[in-house]
Amino acid sequence: MLKGNAGIKAVQGITKEEEKEIMAFLQGAVYCWCKNNGNKWFSARDFLGGGNSNWQGTPVYALYEKHEEVGKGAGSIKAVGIDAGWLLRKVLIEDKRTFITKRGFRIREYSWIDGIIDGIKDEDIEDDEDNEE
Repeated sequence: MLKGNAGIKAVQGITKEEEKEIMAFLQGAVYCWCKNNGNKWFSARDFLGGGNSNWQGTPVYALYEKHEEVGKGAGSIKAVGIDAGWLLRKVLIEDKRTFITKRGFRIREYSWIDGIIDGIKDEDIEDDEDNEE
């Protein structure tokens, strides 16, 4: 469950099966993050950027191929981040745990709040729409 505005955009250009596999991959990343980091803020960038940006052999590679095939070149990486951000949001909406969201620096961030509600401030829960990751 995602508190605040939980609107999503459909990711185009991949099959339903690819979407399902990417979401399962992201769900696993979220579970690992929550187990190891508790309520620390996270974004799709934490799961797919930096040392995690070699997507070959993962379901996320289908997003990269999609953008490469339409000729986005160097912009493919940013486009993957945007698509993955929307899929991550969908994962969190469907999750049985409760998350909040806030706008980070050029990205959308999330935090798991189950069991730690006392430490959450109202300003940490945003209720706006955006086109960010």
